[in-house]
Amino acid sequence: MDAWGRRHREGYDRVAHAYAERTFVELTHKPFDRAWLDRFAGLARPVGPVCDLGCGAGQVARYLHDRGLDVTGIDLSETMVAEAARRSPDIIVRTGDMRALADPDGAFGGIAAFYSIIHIPRSELPALLMELRRVLRPGGALLLAFHVGQADIHLTDWYDQPVAIDFLFHDRAEVERLVQAAGFTLLDSAERPPYPDIEAATQRAYLLARL
Repeated sequence: MDAWGRRHREGYDRVAHAYAERTFVELTHKPFDRAWLDRFAGLARPVGPVCDLGCGAGQVARYLHDRGLDVTGIDLSETMVAEAARRSPDIIVRTGDMRALADPDGAFGGIAAFYSIIHIPRSELPALLMELRRVLRPGGALLLAFHVGQADIHLTDWYDQPVAIDFLFHDRAEVERLVQAAGFTLLDSAERPPYPDIEAATQRAYLLARL
């Protein structure tokens, strides 16, 4: 694992419990997110099993599983995976680097990556999207959610723990372009403002695409 992977994994290992406590039930308060996940589920269900990529506490995996999908959660942090497994013992969760997945070609009918690309250097996004394409089946669905803008935020303290984590905001039009350049058909995209008192005060974008 490279230095980027090590420092982000170590950071999330340190904050895993506090982060999971805050985020695991957050979809209850986010009807916009649930609506997009429902659309994603409808597309992916006939194609095959799905992946919650960068699953964190596993709230997206839990939501999709409860709607009848066969879900695997993947996260870089071993401690975060343990938190997700404790909360949803009926769902498979495992460690993995989204930039080089261990899964075979065409493993999934859908990938939901909620706020996962926000840690990926912008220069690596084209290669990442090609990796996601590799593990998707023909007709598979891709759902991305990310913070909108040009900001680069480097945290050295998070949940009262020392970390070295980068949060990168992305231009919606540029991500749309990259998704299409990777061979996906863009089905829809939208933005929303933050939910007050629930999440960080940033504009959010959602992109739904199909292979």
